[in-house]
Amino acid sequence: MSFKTLYAYQKAFDLAMEVFKLSKTFPVEERFALSNQIIRSSRSVCSAIAEAYRKREYPKYFTNKLTDADSENAETQLWLDFAEACEYLPAERKIILQSQSEEVGKLINYMKNNPGKFGVKI
Repeated sequence: MSFKTLYAYQKAFDLAMEVFKLSKTFPVEERFALSNQIIRSSRSVCSAIAEAYRKREYPKYFTNKLTDADSENAETQLWLDFAEACEYLPAERKIILQSQSEEVGKLINYMKNNPGKFGVKI
């Protein structure tokens, strides 16, 4: 089974792509600040989930990488707050993206709390 079949990964990837599309609407002066940060954090969620799954034979590493994914997801939420505060992101759209991010967080925590369901030998 591939990490790409994980529901958490799929949802995180979808969110990262939505964030990428959103960042293209930000002003040019935000290219190396807000745009870069929000893209990097949202993509890091995906990469940490993939790394956790590939290292699932090591329970502590699995949990550690999922903790990293959860942290990066929280960072993405922070950048969404800044995008809204800077008036680059309408409140309605932010609510949708925030909800997607919260769903990703729940899925990550499900994986952390149920490692055996993901091939981790406990």
